[in-house]
Amino acid sequence: MNLEMLSLKELKDLQDKVAIAIFDFEKRKKAETLAELKALAESKGFSLDELMDVSKDKKKKPVAAKYADPEHSERTWSGRGRKPNWLVAALESGRSIEDFAL
Repeated sequence: MNLEMLSLKELKDLQDKVAIAIFDFEKRKKAETLAELKALAESKGFSLDELMDVSKDKKKKPVAAKYADPEHSERTWSGRGRKPNWLVAALESGRSIEDFAL
């Protein structure tokens, strides 16, 4: 195929077709590989999820708030991660973290 002989529209059409073909190829190969892995796991007496240690229990659950701004009740903090700006400012002004405990 001589690409230099194609117009811009023909080149862009070809580009779109190639992108779709690549996407479809990768999707098909992933599905085939997944089926092979599932079959291999089952032949050994396991499910693929067991081997990959996939479980719903490992999802992070929201943590209850431990601190709240008394002036703005929607401002809360669980005590995990970086302190929110409103709490940092209050602590720098001399207030105690216990002032914000729920």
